[in-house]
Amino acid sequence: MHLFQPRHFIMPFLAHALGTFVGAFIAASIAATHKMKLALGIGVLFLIGGIPNVLMLPSPLLFSVIDLAVAYIPMAYIGGMLAVRRAAALDV
Repeated sequence: MHLFQPRHFIMPFLAHALGTFVGAFIAASIAATHKMKLALGIGVLFLIGGIPNVLMLPSPLLFSVIDLAVAYIPMAYIGGMLAVRRAAALDV
C-alpha cells in the first residue's frame, strides 16, 4: 500500500461510506420504533470495524482521518434521516 497514490484511496472510502449509509438506511427503514438510534448503532458498529482497519493497514494520515470522521457516523445519520423522512412521507 505504500505505492498507492491518493486516487487509490477513493474506492475504499466510498465502500466504507456507502456501506454504512445503506446499512443504516435499511436498519432504520425496517425498524418499527427508534429508527435513528438503530441507524446510528449501525454507524457505531461500522466505526468499530473501521478503527482496526486504519490501525492495521498503512495509509496516509489524511485518508485515515477523513475515513473515520466522515464515512461512518455522518453517513449513518444521513441514512437514518432519509429513512425517517421516507417513513413520515409514507404515513401521510
